[in-house]
Amino acid sequence: MMVLALSASLLSSPLFVSAAYAQDEEEEDFLEEGSDSKKKKSKSSGGGVEDAGAIREINRGFYAKASAGVNSYLLNFSRSVNAGTNVTLAIGQDFVDTEKQSMAWEVGIGQGVHNGAAWYEQAAYGCYTLGTGSEPCTEGDLRTYTLQANYEISFYPVRRIGIGARVGAGVLYSPLLIEPNAYIEDVVDEFGADPGLHNSPKPIVFAGPTFEYYTKLSHFSIGVDVDIVYGIGWDLGLNGTGSLKYTF
Repeated sequence: MMVLALSASLLSSPLFVSAAYAQDEEEEDFLEEGSDSKKKKSKSSGGGVEDAGAIREINRGFYAKASAGVNSYLLNFSRSVNAGTNVTLAIGQDFVDTEKQSMAWEVGIGQGVHNGAAWYEQAAYGCYTLGTGSEPCTEGDLRTYTLQANYEISFYPVRRIGIGARVGAGVLYSPLLIEPNAYIEDVVDEFGADPGLHNSPKPIVFAGPTFEYYTKLSHFSIGVDVDIVYGIGWDLGLNGTGSLKYTF
């Protein structure tokens, strides 16, 4: 019985090896066909010969952006209003996205907070409504709200760094921070007239350079924006902000 079992085992071994070899060849052919199809698919999509399952490291498209920084006034308010903080929340979209260039639109809302000289300090050295001095009369501390939209173009000298410029426009509104009656009795009466800075929104335009770095967290980038801002009937200002952007 042992001789028969051993003989059967020896006879069946070549058949098993042959079947296993044939199965290995079929698997190799299947893998090669799959690899070829992936390459063809990648070629047809314009991405070159690469793995179809590769993850893109840099994302551009629809995004949300938060910025914070410093704002200072350069002309009218430079003596009576100190540099202050500026924060902005915005959404936008890269509507042009190539390896070396991108273009984007963006809309946002911002808030600025400034400490300023008290009304009686301004009255001591004069202001526009009194016919003397180099600055308009303000209520003192200022808080501003802006609604803005801008267009941006960026170029990429290296893969993760974008350098560009943006230009935009919007409106700025600075509400009274004191009671209207107190403003009239103390400020307007002292100045001799209402300068009208807090009565209505002011048109603004702005422009400046941008810098952006795309982190290795593919949806996140950080940036710096520097803008010259001019408010018609307001003042010329300089904004410098750092930003964190998430692209969906």
